[in-house]
Amino acid sequence: MGGKKGTFIVKIDNCQNDTWQGRVVWADENKTEHFRSALELFKLIDNAMINNELGNKKDSGTA
Repeated sequence: MGGKKGTFIVKIDNCQNDTWQGRVVWADENKTEHFRSALELFKLIDNAMINNELGNKKDSGTA
């Protein structure tokens, strides 16, 4: 990812079926998403970073 960083705040509200439920705030963009599993949490964070990377490339004219 070329050293890109993001700040995420994770709030675990519950733990059912051996996984987490809660919400994650992407502090850099002030966006909140709810998740129903740890896997979904990681996918949300991954997608946020990928989309941020693509947005930065478009802004700089390299995409």
